[in-house]
Amino acid sequence: MDQRISIITLGVRDLAKARSFYSDGLGWKPAFENEQIVFFQAGGMVFALFLRDELAKDFGADPKSFGPAPVALAYNVATKAEVDPLIERALSAGATLLKPARQASWGGYSGYFADPDGFAWEVAWNPDWRLAADGTIHIRPPK
Repeated sequence: MDQRISIITLGVRDLAKARSFYSDGLGWKPAFENEQIVFFQAGGMVFALFLRDELAKDFGADPKSFGPAPVALAYNVATKAEVDPLIERALSAGATLLKPARQASWGGYSGYFADPDGFAWEVAWNPDWRLAADGTIHIRPPK
């Protein structure tokens, strides 16, 4: 099995609101959408928004007891100066600030916001990682 992730799917309560947040607020362009799901091409993978109850049904969970698992998604940037403006853009689109950006214990700079469904997003700059033009992260091996 290859070591990769193909799709990340978030179960959302209001698809139109979630779509608007990612499309209008963050500037992402849907690659496909219908009344239950929206797909965004995200570099070499796909990011999906799926109606929460439909996602629960899709893998056999009870929609009444189906809850979000603790998870954080991350958007890495090439420079420290890009972190704060991206968090501000998310906040102006309806995100909630979870942690203001600041120097991180691992040597970088990052902060967190929650999208309208409460999913946590980290915006981070890591001086030890190389970010390619297509957004691919290359982790430098330890010295």
